[in-house]
Amino acid sequence: MKNIALDAVDHVDRAVLPIGTDYPPGHVLDWHEHRRAQFLYGATGVMVVDTAEGTWTVPPERAVLIPAATQHRVRMLGVSTRSLYVEPDAVPWWPATCTVVDVPALLRELLLSAVEFDVDYSLSGREGCIATLLLHEIAARTPLPFHVALPSSADLAALCRGYLAAPDVGVTNAAWAGRTAMSERAFTRRFRSETGESPAVWRARARLLAAVPLLRTASVSNVAGRLGYASPAAFTAAFTRAFGLPPSRFTAPH
Repeated sequence: MKNIALDAVDHVDRAVLPIGTDYPPGHVLDWHEHRRAQFLYGATGVMVVDTAEGTWTVPPERAVLIPAATQHRVRMLGVSTRSLYVEPDAVPWWPATCTVVDVPALLRELLLSAVEFDVDYSLSGREGCIATLLLHEIAARTPLPFHVALPSSADLAALCRGYLAAPDVGVTNAAWAGRTAMSERAFTRRFRSETGESPAVWRARARLLAAVPLLRTASVSNVAGRLGYASPAAFTAAFTRAFGLPPSRFTAPH
């Protein structure tokens, strides 16, 4: 099924509903939730998924597992998606929070085949086997670290969302503390208690996440400069340390 709304087929008696959707550049799926769990794969482009708990950046050729009944927002940056909407009872192992995973060749080909199914595809034979194998392949995936947690309190979460939208290397703990009318020490202690990280460590990771969509249209050197790194080498080292791959792996071919 392609370019069809989930609501139109959610009632169909199939544990796995595959749907492919093409989105215009910069499209935002505003806050919503699904009754089913969702496996959201970006065949092209970059996706940024927000929930109340955090932000997940999904590079090209990766996917994000979204738990059932989770309020989320998705920003689509040049994305054509292949989604699976899965009955929660069929996947008791599904993660409790959003999780970014890799999509190896077998899983990708299964997804591409599945979105060609009719809504009432046969559960016996090839189509039913593909649907079953898809869940086995998803269960075998290992989480990737493309996310940052958000503080639970509204004022700190607002600071973090603002930073994610426009990372600024010049921001300091003192500046953030002043905006929340707290001492720097009290602010840092509270931030760490809500996120598990110091504000400085959190901002450094947020800047690296912001690099992923930028790398679609800019060089490593350009992105390093925009995000305030002293050199492309320093940026490459930090990015590779955080995500296990160099930023050159995420640049678009020229």
